[in-house]
Amino acid sequence: MVHTFVILDRVTMAENADVEPLLEAFRKFAIHGDTSATGKEMNGKNWAKLCKDCKIVDGKNVTGTDVDIVFSKAKAKTSRVITYEEFQKALEELAPKRFEGESEEDAVQSIYKLVEGKEPANMGITKAVKTSVVDRLTDTSKYTGSHKERFDESGRGRGKIGREDLQENTGYVEGYKHAGTYEEKTKAK
Repeated sequence: MVHTFVILDRVTMAENADVEPLLEAFRKFAIHGDTSATGKEMNGKNWAKLCKDCKIVDGKNVTGTDVDIVFSKAKAKTSRVITYEEFQKALEELAPKRFEGESEEDAVQSIYKLVEGKEPANMGITKAVKTSVVDRLTDTSKYTGSHKERFDESGRGRGKIGREDLQENTGYVEGYKHAGTYEEKTKAK
């Protein structure tokens, strides 16, 4: 009788070892994008992301609509989230559709392998886009007027010097072409 218990215990451990990466993937996707999430429940947005990132959605057999329908079926009627058990049922429902032609058990194992150990991809994060319009607006060589004074020839900002009008107490009006020539003119007479 002791031997039977040990064998059953080993079978249970083997099943838990198979499920553990799946549970870990569930938790990672469940908390993705939500700082207050506990990882015990997954919302529809994260379920759709999991299906897309883990390549369950292939565009032919399984579409985004299929994923949404399965989520609605798996969750409790009044709930907006699914638990880990409901998550497994949802995967099992998608498996025969995703792996058409395989036996139901093989399809379930195949879909689990797609999800196991995965985590949310950070694809599509907003990046700085440089277009011709942005290039034109940020090209300091095309600036005119007072804005031109804020940058040197290489396009680097000049700091405080470029922002403030510096006064020269020479006695001449700013921009006067013949500044400093008065002494020369008076000596000539």
